[in-house]
Amino acid sequence: MNRPLSDQTDLDLNPSSSETESVLSDARGGCMRDKPEEAEGKRGVQQTLSREEKRRRRRATAKYRTAHATRERIRVEAFNVAFAELRKLLPTLPPDKKLSKIEILRLAICYISYLNHVLDV
Repeated sequence: MNRPLSDQTDLDLNPSSSETESVLSDARGGCMRDKPEEAEGKRGVQQTLSREEKRRRRRATAKYRTAHATRERIRVEAFNVAFAELRKLLPTLPPDKKLSKIEILRLAICYISYLNHVLDV
């Protein structure tokens, strides 16, 4: 490290052939080593994307959409039936008054707390 300036200049300007080869091999080898790793990474991403793409394509078919719509319709109907049954159990004036789902839930909460109060007294 503490060499005279002239020695440092000579070393810096005239690198040995082994140094040059190591630098070049690192440069070439680094590029060559990076490419397979990058390709592996890209392949992994492509495999993931290909699965997602397959899923998207499967979901885009008319058969899948029809089946999904049917399942959703059944789910929503069951949900509405449950609200209708809960609605029948709640006292309101007039009894046939149309209530929204949130109103049914709030009324049920109030009615349950009222029943708890009646039982406590």
